[in-house]
Order: sequence, then structure tokens, then C-alpha cells
Amino acid sequence: MKLARHVIGTELKRFEDHFKTAVKSRVPLLDRIMQYIVKRKGKQLRPMFVLLSARLGGEINETTYRAASLVELLHTATLVHDDVVDDAMERRGFFSINALWKNKIAVLVGDYLLSKGLLLSLQHQDYKVLQILSEAVKRMSEGELLQIEKARNLNLEEKIYYEIINGKTASLLASACAAGASSTFEDDGLVEKLRRFGEKAGMAFQVKDDLFDYGNEDVGKPTGNDIKEKKMTLPLIYTLNNCDTATKKKIIYIVKNENTNKEKLKFVIDEVKKAGGISYATKKMLAFRDEALDILHEFPDSEVRSALEELVRYTTDRNY
Repeated sequence: MKLARHVIGTELKRFEDHFKTAVKSRVPLLDRIMQYIVKRKGKQLRPMFVLLSARLGGEINETTYRAASLVELLHTATLVHDDVVDDAMERRGFFSINALWKNKIAVLVGDYLLSKGLLLSLQHQDYKVLQILSEAVKRMSEGELLQIEKARNLNLEEKIYYEIINGKTASLLASACAAGASSTFEDDGLVEKLRRFGEKAGMAFQVKDDLFDYGNEDVGKPTGNDIKEKKMTLPLIYTLNNCDTATKKKIIYIVKNENTNKEKLKFVIDEVKKAGGISYATKKMLAFRDEALDILHEFPDSEVRSALEELVRYTTDRNY
């Protein structure tokens, strides 16, 4: 992401200041937790998409910074709540909020982050940005709930899988690009084009996450975490739809009843690789990436466009 950080390095630092201001509280406990969250920030991929999408249309402005802060506030809120739902003790190599302060406080912290994001937009009358991101929150919730519902019977169609990841992952990246674009572009058609660009990049990002569960030369040993959580990922869906009946029954039984047994998990992972599930998912991931790049290349060639292309390629080339 060197080019992206070069192109918007100054703006990224200003965004960080905006974000720190946005999460400030008068409650000492909340302030301590917010400081902890700020210190363990991730790669800031979504704010970078916001800032670069805005730069395609003109100069980054205060509305852009607020849009980037809103995206990061919403994303952080969903991560805090996800850790509670998943009973996860770690996030990005650090203790999760619920691990340090317990579930009740973690849920309230997530609610606080969400409300701060909404107020940030309302106080400055950024109604367009708020509309774009509110739609993303709704779709993320729908995607997560649809995934939970479908996990009960491990017979998922590929098109339902795409519906799930479009909601739970791609919708936020799509909205990040649209929100950034809306702060500088006057043409709604171009804002929509960047929304679709972000959506395709988000789909590629999630399929890449699916592939991490099975390991590769870069990542190392497979984790099988998705299998343990009975999540129907693309490599597994493809395998169940293309293996013989006996193997299918055995895999379903393991996922439902023996998903913590390491030997059984290894059997499932080996069958997925043997059936071509990994190569199929990789092919689909690259297709989504290329669709995103095709949309991006409809904009004039520039350093900003190249930086966005670098970010898209990072989503499929990353090692973690």
C-alpha cells in the first residue's frame, strides 16, 4: 500500500486526528477504552478507500474526513459487537474489548461508537453520507443474520453465499467508496460507479478471507476456524456441490458434530483441496477483483487511480 500512503499520507494523518476527536468522551472509562481502540488500529483500509475515492473527484475536504471517520466508527462498532457474539478473546493480536472489560461494557462501547458516528454526520448535516452508511449498517446486519440462519442446514447455494458476503462485508467497502465520492463528485452516476467498484473489491476481500481458513504457502498452516463455527465458505460450498454423496454426508456430519476434532478438520480441508474448492474460490476472487478494476479503469488514468488499483490488488494478494 506504499503508493496509496504516498498519495494521501498527509490526509491520512489528518483523518487520524479527526477520528481521535470523534471518539472523545466525558466518561473516564470510555476514554480509556477509546484510547485502547485508537492505539490498536488496523490497516485503515476503509478510510483509505474513502479518501482516495474522494480524491478522484477533487480536493479532500471536511465532509470527506467526517465520512472517513464515520466509516471507521461503524466498522469498529461492528468489530466490538462481533467479538461479543463470537466470544472472541483477541482482535488483531491484542485482547478484545470484551476480554478486558467483559461483554456488558463491550456492547455499550459498540453502541457508543455507532451513536457517535450518527451524531457526527447529523451535526454537520452530512445527510447524503449518513444515508449511504446507514444502508451499509442495515445490510451488514442482514448478511450476518442470513449467515446464522443458513448455518443450521449446511446446504447453501452459491448465490445465497454471495448474498451473505455482499451484505456482511462488501456493503461497507462499497459505502466507503460512495461516501468518499459523494463529498467531491457532483454526478450521482459517478458516485454509484464508485459504490459498485467498492462492492466488487469487498467481494474479493471476503473470498480471500475464506481462503485463509485453508492455508496456503504464504499464510502457513490452515486454521479451520470457519469450519469450527459452521460457516459456509466458498471452497466448502463448491466441494459439497461437486463431491460424491458419501463424502458429502461425511463432511456435513463432521462440520455439524465433530468440528473441534483436529483429525476430522484435516479430513475436510484435504477433501476441499482435492475437490478443487481452493482453486475455484481463487478463480472467483480474481474475477471479482478484475470486475472492480474494470470499473475503476473507466476513470481517467492518474496517480490516485493507480493508488486505488494498488489497494484492490492488496485485498487479494495480502498474507493476513
